[in-house]
Amino acid sequence: MAAVTFSHIGITVPDIERAVAFYSKCFDFYVIMPPTTVHHDESAIGQMCDDVFGEGWGSFRIAHLATGDGIGIELFEFPTTVQEERPFEYWRKGLFHFCLQDEKLEERVKLIESMGGRQRMQQVRHYYPGQKPYRMVYVEDPFGNVFELYSHSYELTYSAGAYV
Repeated sequence: MAAVTFSHIGITVPDIERAVAFYSKCFDFYVIMPPTTVHHDESAIGQMCDDVFGEGWGSFRIAHLATGDGIGIELFEFPTTVQEERPFEYWRKGLFHFCLQDEKLEERVKLIESMGGRQRMQQVRHYYPGQKPYRMVYVEDPFGNVFELYSHSYELTYSAGAYV
């Protein structure tokens, strides 16, 4: 079998309008579907949500965005979603970040900060100082969701032995 491709990632946020503005302006993501309310009902999406969330989930808001290479970003806002400060518990089971790529990542970090996000690391780091221009940095969206920026592709970065 062939390797599968990546379709999308879902991110829960406390303010979906602000999240759509952040991700569409900071990364030029395409807004495929603006914020829309989904209600518990007998529709196909209602039944899918019953399967995932269980009975009694009520309603939520969702927006769909897409990256330049067609990867989907689903933004969710539930009635019970709250903006809270949580510790960064990277060692816990589950997803702790996703990664986006931009060769001009320093400029992208400035844009992220101007839109209410923040640079999580003290500085942009180089994988191969003095040899190759491959860089990375961890950042956060305005809601504290952690993600990483790479200057070059995953394949280029690691095929050269980044940890050697």
